[in-house]
Amino acid sequence: MDPISDLLTRIRNSNVRQHDRVDVPMSKMKLEVVRVLKDEGFIANYKSLYNGNNKRGTIRVFLKYSPTKECVIRGIKRVSKPGLRVYGSYKDIPRVRGGFAVTILSTSQGVMTDRQAKEKKVGGEILCQVW
Repeated sequence: MDPISDLLTRIRNSNVRQHDRVDVPMSKMKLEVVRVLKDEGFIANYKSLYNGNNKRGTIRVFLKYSPTKECVIRGIKRVSKPGLRVYGSYKDIPRVRGGFAVTILSTSQGVMTDRQAKEKKVGGEILCQVW
């Protein structure tokens, strides 16, 4: 199974059920995607958890809601999949939802948003879109 799709699905499902938090298995790529989500204001916080017998650890993602308990994440979509990888230069990165959505990319300089990639003029694998 695709680990990034698993992360996004767990966040999407917990968000719909209005859970306060969700735990996902740890990986460096997932940690970077969650960091970008935090920086962009889609989640409240995250924490890396390690326990003695589990070397891999987990990431605890604290979801964010409006004061009226509406979901901050309206939609989250995986773009590049293991069966069909999607790459693009910084010129080809699509604007989603009129600029109100964020596209997350994996570049040679790390995981970043579409705006950061355009500023640094780097392209890469288009991982997902969040709005």
